[in-house]
Amino acid sequence: MAKTVIIYTQETCPPCFAEKEWLKANKIPFEERDIRKNDAYMKEVIDLGASATPVTVIETEDAKEVVMGFVEEELSRLLKK
Repeated sequence: MAKTVIIYTQETCPPCFAEKEWLKANKIPFEERDIRKNDAYMKEVIDLGASATPVTVIETEDAKEVVMGFVEEELSRLLKK
C-alpha cells in the first residue's frame, strides 16, 4: 500500500532537520512543507492540533496518522522500517 509522507517544518527547528535526515537515510520519500514560508501550511499544522514542528502526516488510501515531533520509534512502526 502506497504511503504519502508530509513533514511540516521550519528552518530554525533542529528536530525537523534530524527527521528529514532520518527519512533520507531510510530512503523514505517525503514532501516538506515549511510553515514559515506558506501561511496555508501554518494553518494546516494548527488544524492538526500542533503547536510545534516537526509534524508528520502519513497517509494511505484508508488511513491518516499524525506524528507530533520527531519520534523515531513511532515513525519506524508506521513506515515499517
